[in-house]
This record gives sequence, C-alpha cells and structure tokens, in this order.
Amino acid sequence: MQEVAHSYLNELNDIQRQAVVQMDGPVMVIAGPGSGKTRVLTYKIAHMINEGVAPWQILSLTFTNKAAREMKARIEKVVGSGARKVWAGTFHSLFARILRVEAHKIGYPNDFTIYDTDDTKSLVTEIIKSMDLDKKVYSPNAVKARISASKSNLITPKAYVKNEDMMAYDRMNRRPMTFKIYEKYVDRCKRAGAMDFDDLLLQMFRLLYENPDNVRDKYQRQFQYVLVDEFQDTNFLQYQILKQFVNYKGSAHNICIVGDDAQSIYSFRGATIENILQFETDYPDLKTFKLEQNYRSTHHIVEAANGVISYNQRQIEKKIWTDRVGEDKIKLIKTLSDTEEGKRVADMIIEQKHRHNLANQDIAILYRTNGQSRIFEEYLRRQNINYRIYGGLSFYQRKEIKDILAYMRLTINPQDDEALKRVINYPKRGIGKSTVDKMIAFANDNEVSLWQSIPNVQLSKRATSLLAEFAALVATFRKKAAEGANAYDLSLFIAKKSGVTALLKADNTMEGLNRLENINSLLDGVKEFVENDEILDEENPLDKSLTAYLQSIALITDFDANDPENTDVVTLMSTHAAKGLEFKSVFVVGLEENLFPSYMALSSPDQIDEERRLFYVAITRAEEHLTLTYANSRYQYGQMRFNDPSRFLEEIPPENLDSMIPLKKKLDFGEPKVLGNFQPSRMKQLSKVDVDHKNFRPDDPAKIEAGMRVMHLKFGEGKVVDIDERRVATIEFPQVSVNSQKRIMLQYAKLQILD
Repeated sequence: MQEVAHSYLNELNDIQRQAVVQMDGPVMVIAGPGSGKTRVLTYKIAHMINEGVAPWQILSLTFTNKAAREMKARIEKVVGSGARKVWAGTFHSLFARILRVEAHKIGYPNDFTIYDTDDTKSLVTEIIKSMDLDKKVYSPNAVKARISASKSNLITPKAYVKNEDMMAYDRMNRRPMTFKIYEKYVDRCKRAGAMDFDDLLLQMFRLLYENPDNVRDKYQRQFQYVLVDEFQDTNFLQYQILKQFVNYKGSAHNICIVGDDAQSIYSFRGATIENILQFETDYPDLKTFKLEQNYRSTHHIVEAANGVISYNQRQIEKKIWTDRVGEDKIKLIKTLSDTEEGKRVADMIIEQKHRHNLANQDIAILYRTNGQSRIFEEYLRRQNINYRIYGGLSFYQRKEIKDILAYMRLTINPQDDEALKRVINYPKRGIGKSTVDKMIAFANDNEVSLWQSIPNVQLSKRATSLLAEFAALVATFRKKAAEGANAYDLSLFIAKKSGVTALLKADNTMEGLNRLENINSLLDGVKEFVENDEILDEENPLDKSLTAYLQSIALITDFDANDPENTDVVTLMSTHAAKGLEFKSVFVVGLEENLFPSYMALSSPDQIDEERRLFYVAITRAEEHLTLTYANSRYQYGQMRFNDPSRFLEEIPPENLDSMIPLKKKLDFGEPKVLGNFQPSRMKQLSKVDVDHKNFRPDDPAKIEAGMRVMHLKFGEGKVVDIDERRVATIEFPQVSVNSQKRIMLQYAKLQILD
C-alpha cells in the first residue's frame, strides 16, 4: 500500500503534495489556471482511500457529470475498482439520488419528475394565462428567472411576499403579481410530483434542515469527507447545503474546497464569489494551499493574465508563474470593422496552421456574446476551414426526443402535468385544445393533477371516451413497468405502442427520417444504460429501471450535452463556455468597450470585476499562441456602433504585448504597423488616476448635460463634450494619457457632477 501511495505522490510538486496529504479539517485549495487542480483533487480522494477511508464515505461534488466521470476513472487507475463507490457527481445528480430515497419525508413522491427549463417555462406561461396577466409585461422568462433566483437564495413564496425589497422591485417593473405566480408554480409542481432543477437544491436543504435526527444525522455520519470542485461557482443555497453536511456536533469539519476566485464568472446564474472569499471566516482553523505554478501556458500569457487580474479590488492574493518560456508575445489586431475582423482571424488561422503545424482542433475563437459567431462562420467557410459552434441544440431538446421522454415520464409519474399535456394528443387522437383547457380548469378548481381529472371532468361522450382510451394506453405502460421491465424493454414498448415510431416511419421526408434516426439513437442510449455494469455503491445495487434512466439524462449539464466530438474542427464558443478547456491557439475577439466588458456591466464596479475575471479566463485558455482582436465599428442591434478598445487591453503589461498588425493579407505579414492610438509603454497609466473613492457620490444620469465637469472612478475628472440622441456621452478626461476621449452610455455610467 505504501508503495502505491509513494508512486502517485511523487508525481506532485511540493504544494500539490501538501494539499493532497492534508486530509482532516477544513482545507482550501486555491488553484490557478493550468495548475493541476484536477490531479490534486483526484489524488486527494485516492490518498484518502489508501489511508483507510471507505469510498462511500467520500462525497465529491462537481459541476458537470463529465468532470465526475473523469475523476472516477483517474482515481480508479490509482486505487482500483473501489473508486466506483465514491459519491462523485454534480450537486443536482447526487442530491437527486438522495431525494429518490428520502423525498417522501418532505411530501414528494420518491419517483418525482424532474422538470427541465421547457417544462418550467410552459407551466409559468400557463399560470400567467390563467391569471389573465399581460404576457408582454409578465414575460415567462423573466418570471422564471425571478423564481429561480428566489429559490437559490432560500426565499420561499411566504418569505417572498414578506420581503419588501423584492415586492418593491416587482412593483417598479410593473409585475406586482410575481409572488402569486411563484406561489401557484410551487403548488402546481407539488401537485404534479415534480421538482425543477432549483428544487433539487432547495428540497435537499429542506430535507436536511427539517429532519435533523433521521436524515441529516444519517448523511453526516456517512459522508466523513466532503470535497467541492469549482467552489467559486457555488451559489448561496449550495453553500448552505454543504454546511448542513459538515457543521454538526463533534464534527472534524472535514471539508475541502478547490477553486479560484479569479475565475468566478457565473453571477448571472446565482453564483456568489463571497462563498470563497469569506470561507476562512466560517472556518478559522482553515488550512490554505495555493497552486500557483501554471503548466499550461507560456510566460507571456501568464504574465498578461497576472497583469489584468491585478486590477480587481477584492481577491485572494496569489502570483501565477510558469517555467514555459515561449517565443511568441500576445498579438493584438485592430480592424476597421467586424467584417474585417472575421476575415483577419480566418486568414491568421490559415497562417498559424502552416507556420506552427497546428490542427483545426488546436484552435478556438472566443467571443463575449453568441451573436458574434456569424461573421467568423462566414469567413471560415470561405477558407474551407472546418468549425463547430460549441453550444448548439442539445440532442435531448429535440422535439421527437422530448415527445418520447414525455411518455416515459408519464409512465413513471402520471401526475406529471407537463408530460401529459405534451403527449395527450400526440400522435393525434382527437383530443383537442378545448378538452385540455377544460381539464386544466377542472384540475385547478379542485387542486388535483390533470391525470386525476380524466375520470371526473364533465365532457362530451366522445371526448370522455378518447380520454379513457389515452388513460388505458398509459396504464399498459405502467403495468409493464410494475412487472419489472428494464428501461430498454419498457422504452421500446412505449415507442411502439404510443404510435410515435409508426408516425415517423410513415413520414418519408428527410426530416421525418432524421427524427426516426434520433428516436433510434435514444433507444440505443437506453440500451447502453441498461448494459452498463457500474455499481454506484454497496448499498445501491444496479438500478436498470426507467426511473433511474430518466434521472440520468435529466441531470445532463449544458457542458455535458455540448461535449465536442473528437473531430478536427476549429471551436467557436462564448468565453463563459470556454472555462475548463484549453487550446494551443486562442483568439479572443470583439475586445471593445460596451461589448467586452459588456455595456450591462458598466454601472457596477463589481460587475466590471467579473467581466475582468471573464477576460482572465479567456486568455488563460491559451497554451502557446494568444491573439486579441477588436474592431473600430460593428453592427449591434441593427445599428452601426463605434466603440473604444476594451479597457482590459490597456491593463496588459506592455512587455508581453506585440502591438503590431502582423497580417495584411493571407500568409503575408507585410510591413508592421503600430496599432491605432495604443502606446504600449504607457498603457498601464490608465488606472493610475487619483480619485477619492470615499467621497465619490454618483449623480442621476438624467441630470448630466454637455459642458459639465464630472468625476469618474476610473478615468478621474472630465468634461462632457457631447451627448447624442441615445444619451451616449463623449467625455474628455485630461488625466488619461491614452484615448483621453471616452464614449460612455449615461444610463449605465456612474458619474459625479462637479459643477
């Protein structure tokens, strides 16, 4: 045993090794980009097992199923098959697994349905309609986001209505009935025996909090060690659940978090950087290990990242370094338009492939918004460069797949209203919209599910007969499930008996054939699930039921669903989607004010800091070659916009930047030109403006007029030269030595009027 342990520990550097062998107590591992974080987390779990900790006593939480699978595979290489018994998975998948056993203790069936985003939106839309509210004002997406944010902050409908700030916000946005929609939404989900993704967290917290003796104590005793990857991405609710697991009487607080505050970029999903910044406050005896050696990127890329992130105010101090020298500095390309930007990037990809012998799959183009991909796609096609958009339509979001899955869901849980509405008349069986509307009205009036309304709602004789036939069909599916049919046999039975496969077979169009192929692909996936012999743990024998299968696919994350195929293509993706990936050559494009950073972030220093962290993530995806591009003009929302270069470009240390335009035409560098107004030797002077932050008080943007003197936190004192019809101000800042004239959208600016 010692020989095995010695073998893997020798693969670690000193600080990695210290982090791995520190098993007990609270531990925080701050892992910079490319610092071997996954290896540390993997070997730490392997080391625990080698030191005698039972695998099923280890709870390892990740943010993607893919990361959990890879972790288990790597642990297995070190300790053998025992790694399969580690509880490793996403927050949602592992909590769903526990809820499948315990949900009845909080009033849900153990075979609850998991609603996806489409189900949630459909239900919210129906509730808005039933309340006779204006759909244009009560946007289903906005209401859905409000409900999600409330759950993520442990705000129930009862707490919501008592929160004056939230109610005032809704009134300000002309949506004062949001609380009532939330209340009805929760009731409808409960009635349908369904949980949405947020409920998998919220109900997990409820389960532990409301059952301290018979549930919380059970899992606290089981999970002796809790590890969390990407801790900077956790939200308030996730952290509260973690505390339920580890904060109990007599506990050694064996929790290890791994993450990087500099890569916290998901506040729009509810993630809060406070969790990692304040972790030491909750655990004063915390042991911290900083992984600062970067094994991924060359010196110029690492130093550029250090230079940029140093401008953020609140962060855990660290200095990333690398011993990878690399000859290429970071290239900066200025173009006149977004069209020229697309052409230049495509030309440079051709050049890099020839000069550095790169394959397409070694190259990525990263942008701030998905809408930017169009121009790059156009020019890549012109150059016959194969590419892939990362983040296309998920297989499980296709209509035909969702139709079959709805039948499966209804088989397991007939109270699932969203599944029933989807297939009650598919394939068409004569049950029209008016019949369904009457069922919905009856169900709402009597507080029952749509399934329960079938034998009771008053309808015409024909409609009653058709509903009875539909109910009998579902009953045959449920009977086969009760007889013990595995997921594949039952799915095949459902696909045939429902009439879906026959309908698609009768459609001889290419679209119909493709849909049928997708159904067959789904069934192949069910077959693979049934034939998989992985045992989760000793107390949980192989579960090949349809319930288990539906849970496994319901919890596929965005990252898992869009996992790139192993083909030689250039990858195009948003900077958010790029987190965790790496490429030999990276192009970060559209680096302009109002785009990156986004105009929506300009009103808040905290949001600017997050945009800067996003830029930090983008540039640290590059291993050897990093190219940054910006355009003087581009079309946005149907109008030509003229933007300044991103402030982040001015924060890159000049010694790491090659501020020349290396490309004039395809494979021809030509004569180098200095980029626009950039003066590399003076770039960092921009943030040296002396502003009294303590006494700074921003004024109402509506009061700002041309000719006024104003103060800006970053640029100092300035004079408003002009304000156009869109309330975009041109302001001269004398203290700024580079690009002293700034165009700022007043709606999002924070300016103090000086006279």
